[in-house]
Amino acid sequence: MRIRFKPWARPELEASYFYEDNPENYKGKWFTKFINKNNPLHIELGCGKGSFISELAFNNHSINYIAIDLVDAMLGVAKRKVEEKYNSNNLKVDNLILVRYDIERINQIIDKVDNVERIYINFCNPWPKSKHKKKRLTHTKQLEHYKEFLKNKAEIYFKTDDEGLFNDSLTYLQNAGFKIISKTNDLHNEDIFDGRNIITEHEKMFSEEGIKIKALIAKL
Repeated sequence: MRIRFKPWARPELEASYFYEDNPENYKGKWFTKFINKNNPLHIELGCGKGSFISELAFNNHSINYIAIDLVDAMLGVAKRKVEEKYNSNNLKVDNLILVRYDIERINQIIDKVDNVERIYINFCNPWPKSKHKKKRLTHTKQLEHYKEFLKNKAEIYFKTDDEGLFNDSLTYLQNAGFKIISKTNDLHNEDIFDGRNIITEHEKMFSEEGIKIKALIAKL
């Protein structure tokens, strides 16, 4: 998703206590960034404007979250959405850290001792051209990076509108040693998330266009 440059985004992020601009400094010690240091750690790759992570983190205070994106404007909007959600309920953001980083290099900022139990990937770029497929966040190359820090039996939750990406991702996951626990080609009529699905902006848009949402849960 393209987004216009927002001059306020970078200054607001740098001033935010739940944004980290130097994530390399916390590899292997992300627990130090959270008040409840013993909570499980989940991450969202490509958090975009934050509609998903703001709801997810707010509804699950017993879990710590890291949400990663590479675009300041996206993260700036996400920051405001998170603040709006928590502030409207008179709560401090204590279980979420926003991070600006290139996901292709994620294993440089997260370590096995960080004990990541789950990854969320929602409507990532499908990169349909063959020469670009290795950029997919679900590509076997990326999955091998994730395996460097994921706990045993950790999960990946994945949603997409793109049938080609979805079918290829099933193969990528299996080739990388993940077991497909649940999958569907029509999430809104076959809920594999047990009523806990959070509808993202992309998901709403695609559904309104009549495009079925594909989803899966995979376990390492």
